[in-house]
Amino acid sequence: MVPLPLRRPAAIALCATEFGLGAALLLTAGGLGAGGPASAVRAAAALLLGTAAAALQELRARRPEAGCGCFGELSRTPVSRRVIARAALLCVAALFTIGIPPLRMPGSAAQAWLTLAAVAAELAVLAALSPEIGQVMLRLSHADPCELREVPVGRTLSALRASPTWRRYQRILIATAPADVWREGCWRFVVFPGLVASRPVDVVFAVSLAGRGAPVRVGLLDTGVGFAPPVRASVEGPLEMSNRL
Repeated sequence: MVPLPLRRPAAIALCATEFGLGAALLLTAGGLGAGGPASAVRAAAALLLGTAAAALQELRARRPEAGCGCFGELSRTPVSRRVIARAALLCVAALFTIGIPPLRMPGSAAQAWLTLAAVAAELAVLAALSPEIGQVMLRLSHADPCELREVPVGRTLSALRASPTWRRYQRILIATAPADVWREGCWRFVVFPGLVASRPVDVVFAVSLAGRGAPVRVGLLDTGVGFAPPVRASVEGPLEMSNRL
């Protein structure tokens, strides 16, 4: 959303803003920050979360294969409706906290159990809307690295045909079966013949074998002959083409 030279400063500023808002929400939750300061902090948190939801929707529309980076390396999976719903839900929750009285300790055991049940329900909803939980469980399971993991070709093709990238480029394909399939490390490359502006091309899909929801990238290789202007290569995301191309 910002020019390339400003991305690093913008990321640092965003991180500092999030940390500051988190600390301010904790400090103003009790009677110390009641009134105007608490409302201002909660309104700022709602504004930030609402902006995040809009930015995630824009990212999903422009780069459907990219992750949101919400939790660093754990957020590499493509942005889904769950991630957008999580940001929107937190924004609504922040709006509902504006003007409520300061938090106090429960006055009875029944009230304490009710509070714990509400907190558990909220955490369960957030967990259901967080694909990062799956990545954490995958890392905790000590699974084999993707370079050594055995993944059937059929599963790769199913993941490819279910991806937004496939739906975007399917219209230029002239065959339903791949012309070539091979694997390099954590990627499996699938080649389909295609046609762009009456000129033959190879549509090379790169399907990540890192796990469910992994990105799918694509590149076009001009295979025509003659003196007609070649089709310009189009690559979504960083993709190292194999020497076999």
